[in-house]
Parts: sequence; C-alpha cells; structure tokens
Amino acid sequence: MKKTDFKIDISIKQTLILAFGLLSNLTYAQQKDDKQLVAYFDKILSEQFKTDEPGVTALVSRNGQIIYKKAFGMANLELNIPMQEDNVFWVASIGKQFTAVAILQLMEQGKLNLQDEITKFIPDYPTQGNKITIEHLLTHTSGIHNFSGMKDPEKKLALDCTPNEVIDFFKNLPMLFAPGTKWEYSNSGYFLLGYIIEKITGKPYSEYLEENFFKPLGMTNSLYANDIRIIKNRVGAYSQGDMGYENSKPRNITHVYSAGAIQSTTEDFFKWHQAVHTYKLVKKENLDKAFTRYKLTDGRETDYGYGWRLGIVYESPSIWHGGLITGFGTMEIYLPKENVFVAVFSNCDCIYPKDIASRLAALAAGRPYEYKEISDENTNLKGYTGVYENQKGLQRIITVSENKLFSQLGRGPRTNLKAYQEDQFFFDNDPMQTIEFSKNSKGKIEKLIAQKLTGNEVWSKTNKLIPDTNGIKVDERILETYTGVYEVTPDFTFSITKEQDKLLLQAPEQEKLEMFADTETKFFLKVNDAQFEFVKDEFGKVTKAILNQDGRQADAKKIK
Repeated sequence: MKKTDFKIDISIKQTLILAFGLLSNLTYAQQKDDKQLVAYFDKILSEQFKTDEPGVTALVSRNGQIIYKKAFGMANLELNIPMQEDNVFWVASIGKQFTAVAILQLMEQGKLNLQDEITKFIPDYPTQGNKITIEHLLTHTSGIHNFSGMKDPEKKLALDCTPNEVIDFFKNLPMLFAPGTKWEYSNSGYFLLGYIIEKITGKPYSEYLEENFFKPLGMTNSLYANDIRIIKNRVGAYSQGDMGYENSKPRNITHVYSAGAIQSTTEDFFKWHQAVHTYKLVKKENLDKAFTRYKLTDGRETDYGYGWRLGIVYESPSIWHGGLITGFGTMEIYLPKENVFVAVFSNCDCIYPKDIASRLAALAAGRPYEYKEISDENTNLKGYTGVYENQKGLQRIITVSENKLFSQLGRGPRTNLKAYQEDQFFFDNDPMQTIEFSKNSKGKIEKLIAQKLTGNEVWSKTNKLIPDTNGIKVDERILETYTGVYEVTPDFTFSITKEQDKLLLQAPEQEKLEMFADTETKFFLKVNDAQFEFVKDEFGKVTKAILNQDGRQADAKKIK
C-alpha cells in the first residue's frame, strides 16, 4: 500500500469517527429532547384524565417512528380496570376516511368516477331535480339532510335497519341547498357512499374493510363495529350525567355504518396512517385531492377534502378528523410538514380531544410548551388596553385590573396575560397560546396578533369604549316577554326563563346560564362570546332571537 493511500485511509477513518461522533451527539440530544417531550405529554394527559375517571390512550409519531404511546384513566369504572395502551375504542367519524379511501380505490379501478351522479348506483334516489355527485357526498356539499340529527317520532330507526331502510328514512326530505353551493356536515352522505361501495363490489361494507384494509395492513385489533361479540381489550363507554359518570346509551351500529362504525386502537390507526401516507392504498395524485380544500360553486374554500378536514395547528398545516359518538371522543391529527402524527382516543363522550391532540402535535413539531414570565414594573400596561376587532367583526377586550393584563373574547370570561418578552404575552390558563402587540412608527399600539391552535389571527385596535361587563338593568316586565322556547333548527331548541330579576338561558341537558343586557333587546353571556338580540313584530310581540357567536349568525324562532 502506498503512503498516499494510507493517508487517505486514515483520513476516511477520521471522517467516519467524526461523523459517528456527531451522529451520536445528535442522537443523544434528540433522546434528551424526547425525554423532556414525554414529560410534557404526561403532564398534559395526566391533568386531563384522572386515575379514577374514564380514560384515554394517546400515540405520537414523528418521521414514521412512534415516540410516545401511553394510557391514562380507567378502561372500566365498574370493574376498576385501568386503561391500557392496546385498548379498543369506537373511532366514530374518524372512520369516514376509510370510506373515502375505499371510494378512491374503486375510482382507480375504473368502477366509478367522482363526478358520477349517485343515481347511477342508486337509480331510485329522489334528487329533486339536482345533480348530486359522488364528490358532493365525499365533501359534505350534497345538500342532503344529516339524518343523525333528525327527530324520529315514529321510532322508525328504533330497531336494526338495512342500509336501504335508513336511506328511505331521509331521502324524501327537501334538500337543504343546491349541491356544491354550501358546506354542511352530513352523515347521510357517507352512509350513501357505503351503500354505493356495496352496490359496486357486491360485498357488505364490513367485508370490504376487512379484506382491503384490516387484514393487509396487519390491523389485528380493528374491526367493523360489533357490540355482540366478545372483543379483547374493548373499553367501557361513558357519559357525564347529573350524578357523575354513567354508562352511555347503546349505539345502534346499523345507524352508523360507513359514517364511522369502526372499532380500533391508536397503534392500529398509526398503521393505517402510515399505509395511507406511503401510498400503499391510493396513488399520490388521488390522495392529494383528498387533502385539498373543496371549493364551492362560488369559489369559496371549505375546510374539508375527502374524508379529512384541513386546518392549522400553530401555523403548521394539518390534516385531521375527530369523532364523537355516545361513549367515545376521538381525534387524529397529521402535520405533513413536520411529519408528526397524533391519535387520541377517549372512552367518554364528555371529552372531544381536539385541543389535547393539537397540543401534543405542536409540541412534537417543536413548539415551546411553556414560557417564563418576566417582570417589568416600568411597563405601561394601560397602553395595551382597548377594544380590538378581527375581520369577522368579533371583539377582543384588553383590560387592566390590579396591575394585571386581561384578555376577554366578546363578553366571555377574562384570562390573565403574562409577559414573556416585550409586548408579548402568554395566557395564564394556556401557556401555549400567546398574544403579541404591534406598534406603529410612533410607538402606539395599533393591533395584536393572537397565536392559537388554529393559527395566527390579527385584531386591529379600535377607538370604541370598553363596555361594561356587568350589563345594564332591564325592567322585569320586558324580561318576561323574552321567556319561552326558541328553535334554531327542528333538532335544536333552547329555553329562556326568568328568576327574580335575572334572565336565564338553558340548552338541552345543560345548566342554566345568566344573560346580561347591553340594551333592552341585546343580551350576552359571560361564559362565552354568545350574543342574543330579541326581535319583535309590529305589535310588540317577540318573534325570534338572533344568535351571534364566533362570527356566525343564526335565527332562533320563538315557538312557545
């Protein structure tokens, strides 16, 4: 061997030693960071799920590797059985993505086109002169009533039903809107998709799931929902009652069907996620469509694709879906930019774990868990005070009390803001949400930027006076005219009553909430940003209340 060759060998060896040393240091740093991350995850979940209450299983992966998988709380309250990582849950509406992928598979096989009218597969479906396509069903833009929220006075759905019988229950109702013109969540649409899958394949929907997804992907703890069979590791299902936790009401599987009748574990769902995003089930170009916001006929974008929602988690694009059914609340979130996946399943319908899953995802993506408060006695907190408005016209009120800064959304509850940098504050009750005040060239505050789970939002400072949060006093005789029952939709009503000089609002199965007056006709709640305006006819009789909340408006007709 030549000396020069020997020198080259030494150089290569040294390079490899340095490289392995660097990798070792990076691995150690990553392990150290992940150890801290696990501690944060544990803190978030243990604070939410107590050891003697319904529980949760949570899984977090990054770059295709599981970095966290734990269980908290109880799987069965009556038998005092703790939750385990491999427990089986109803996944509810998260299951819609299985239906969507099945439809895309059939499309790739040339057995359907997304622009096919549903009457091609269900010839007797009454479309009422409208063109309802497969894509309309996938994107919740069909205009078909959501049968899950409909009243059933004749108890037609009291017993097990065939898919055809359930479809007969809602198919003759008037359309809510022309297909493609609006977005409204509809289990009916996904029910129809399941039926179309059966018509095309000649197999039950449950069989399609087993043959094309569960078996090939090794999802050994997943199944089409079955409440009769003995399922190993299946958890109990709970609701929050007046006297505490109680067993949830039984679910009729035939009414859920292809809109979410799947039982699974968080680890099986990770297997599903990996298969979907490595294009083992559907080609990339078709999956990209599933992850694209559907556009309505007027060009407006929805936050839905095919079986998945599209959103933002602290400035990171997210692909997600949640599920809520009697006894269960579930959530799965994927951040494609950071390649972070989170699944959180709970066995109580009192928990909708979107915020929890979003926090886990944000932390795994590198967002700080908490900020350290700084103290600056020279800061002029009053300079931040005022009424700020966003593009929707909603108000955020910033006030000072006892030398502390507070934020209040509309007339909702106040939250203490704590400084962590100049002009930057975090929420005392949620350290992961922040507010940054922005100054103009003259040093005056002109806007604030609120950073929350769903991304950044700009609020411009106005010249409006800070309103009185206690409201004004209204004559009791006027308050009496507002009492009664109000109907927002045929499936949702609320009542308003008067106790002494207080007006109280009560939604079904919820506690009474005191209403405070801005004027004789306009009222607000302190627990959230909901506002109500009572409307009278020419004879002075109250006919309806206009409800405004979170930038949305709805009329509530007075029916009693």
